[in-house]
Amino acid sequence: MTLRLIFVRHGLSSFNKEGRIQGRNDLSTLTREGQLQAEAAGKTISSIPIDAIYSSPLQRASETTRIIIKQHQSELQATYTDELLEVDLGPWSGLTKNEIKNQFPEELSIWQKEPKELTINRDDGSKFQPIKELLSQAENFLKSLFDAHSGSNKTILIVAHNAILRCLILKLINEPSKGFRRLKLDNTSISICNINFNDWKDRQVQIQCLNNVAHLNPTIPKKKSKKRIILVRHGETDWNKQGRFQGQIDIPLNKNGKSQAKAASEFLKTNILQKAFSSSLSRPKETAQIILNEHPGIEISLKDNLIEIGHGKWEGKLESEIKTDWPDLLQTWKISPEKVQMPEGENIKEVSTRSITGWNEICKDLKNDETALVVAHDAVNKTILCHLLGLMPSNIWMIKQGNGGVTVIDLSDNEGQPDQITCLNITSHLGGIIDSTAAGAL
Repeated sequence: MTLRLIFVRHGLSSFNKEGRIQGRNDLSTLTREGQLQAEAAGKTISSIPIDAIYSSPLQRASETTRIIIKQHQSELQATYTDELLEVDLGPWSGLTKNEIKNQFPEELSIWQKEPKELTINRDDGSKFQPIKELLSQAENFLKSLFDAHSGSNKTILIVAHNAILRCLILKLINEPSKGFRRLKLDNTSISICNINFNDWKDRQVQIQCLNNVAHLNPTIPKKKSKKRIILVRHGETDWNKQGRFQGQIDIPLNKNGKSQAKAASEFLKTNILQKAFSSSLSRPKETAQIILNEHPGIEISLKDNLIEIGHGKWEGKLESEIKTDWPDLLQTWKISPEKVQMPEGENIKEVSTRSITGWNEICKDLKNDETALVVAHDAVNKTILCHLLGLMPSNIWMIKQGNGGVTVIDLSDNEGQPDQITCLNITSHLGGIIDSTAAGAL
C-alpha cells in the first residue's frame, strides 16, 4: 500500500514577523501575509484529491488548515492532534533571538551547532532535550498514521510547524546525522513524500519534493548563505520517455525536454548566476545552454565526473529486456542498488565517489556571494543529494529527480556544519506540484 504525505508549514505568523521564538506557546497568530500564503498553498493543493487531513491545534497552524480546506472546497474535517505540536522550547518561547543570545549563550551555541544535543532547564529545575523529545513525538505520530491508514492507497495532508515537520521527514528517512540542520522549511512550503509500506519497519520512502514555495513570491527561498548552487536534472530524452537505460550513451533532448529546459529557464530567470557547470554529455549541456539564455555571458564548464552512471550492457535496453537476461540483478538493483555491479559498467559507490568529487570541486571553485548552476543526471544528482542529506549511496531511491526539476543548496558558512537543502526537486514550472515527468530508467 502507498501513502502520499503532503507536509505544509503554517503561514507567516506574528511571532515570525517579530523574530520571536514560538515553540509550543499559542500566542502567535497568522498575519495577513500568512493568510494570503495559506490561500496560495491551498490553491496549489486544490487539484489533488485528499483523503485525510491532520493538523497541529495551535492557532497559527489550525487557521492555515482552515484556509487550505476552504480553497480545496473539501468537505473533509481536519483531525487536530497534539502529536503535531511544535517543539517545546520552554523559557525561550516568546523571546527574540538577541534576547536568547544574551540570556542563554551556551545553550544557543549548542542549538546552532547540534540542536539534537540541546538541553533546556525548566522553571521547576527539571531538564529536557527538546529535539530528542520531538523526534520521538514524530515517530509516534507516523506509526499511528500508518496503523490508521493501512490497507489502502491514500493522500494525506499534514499541516504543522517548522521543527516538527523536519522531524517527521527525518524519521521517515531514518534520521541521518545532523539531519535537522540539513533541511529548510519556509512558511506554507509544500513537501511531499511517498511511502510504500507493510508496517513501520518495512517502509520504502521517496522524497518527491522539499520546501516548494513556487506558489509564493519569490518562487525560490531567499539566499541566506554566501554561496548557493542550483542543481538541475537534464530535460527529457526519447529514451527517458521510452524507459530505456541510457547511462553514458549520448542521447540528446527531445522536443519535450527542450520545453522543460525552457520552463526551468523561465522559472530561474530572476536568480542571478555567476557560474555554470554541466556533465559533458549533450543532454545536460543543452539543458544548461537553454537555461543560460536568460543569463547571457556565462560559459559552461564541462565536468566528466558528473556524467551519468555507466550501465554497461544494460545501456540502450528497456527494463523488460533487462528482466529477461538479468532478472535477479535487476530486482536487486531496485531494492539494494549498492549490491549491484552493472555488467561491464559501474556500481553506485563508484558513481557516488566521482560525483561527490565533482561536487566538491564546484563548491571549492565558488567565491563568496556567487550562485552556480549545475546540470547533471538522475543517478549523479541522487548520489550528491544522498551525501548532502547524510544518507548512503544505497539510499538513492529515497530521492526523486524529475527531468527539468530544480534543487537548491545553500553552502554552509560555518565549518563543520552541513550544507542545507533549501528546496529539492521543484517541478511546479512543468505543470504542477506533483512531479509528472518521465518515470523512465536512468
